[in-house]
Amino acid sequence: MIQYYMDMISFYNKKNNLAYFFIPFVSLLVLDQVVKYWARENIVPHQSLGIPWPGVFEITLTYNKGVAFGLFQGSGVLFAPIAILLAGASFYYVFKKPSEEKIHMVMISLLSSGAVGNLIDRVVFEKVTDMFWLRIINFPVFNIADICISVSAFLMILISLLENKQEKTP
Repeated sequence: MIQYYMDMISFYNKKNNLAYFFIPFVSLLVLDQVVKYWARENIVPHQSLGIPWPGVFEITLTYNKGVAFGLFQGSGVLFAPIAILLAGASFYYVFKKPSEEKIHMVMISLLSSGAVGNLIDRVVFEKVTDMFWLRIINFPVFNIADICISVSAFLMILISLLENKQEKTP
């Protein structure tokens, strides 16, 4: 029993950036689910509220049986195992490397919360709830989970490019 507490003290005394994973993960997952619930309860499907910026960016309710941004319609359920593996691998990684750089923890958190947010919809409703529409360019309707996944992908590319640039600089 004493060894257990010694291990816990040792774990927390190391540089530990787990909060940079868990705080965004939980916060964004809850926000995603609350906004989806609000949309399902308050908007008629395919009805645009015309807010916050009519003709440019609007709130509208649609359902998506594909993956992010409506791709691969009808195949969303096939991607559920990928989301489960992704989330599991993320949790495994952050616990194995609690001292990983903060930006990497946030990046992994965004990807995981987005994957889990849409997975919850797929499992519970057999479709994903979307509500944000960039009407000005008729962009596919999306949700907070999609935003998390996209921002994570953007950060991964950006960090990779910056790290490669630093390696090439003499």
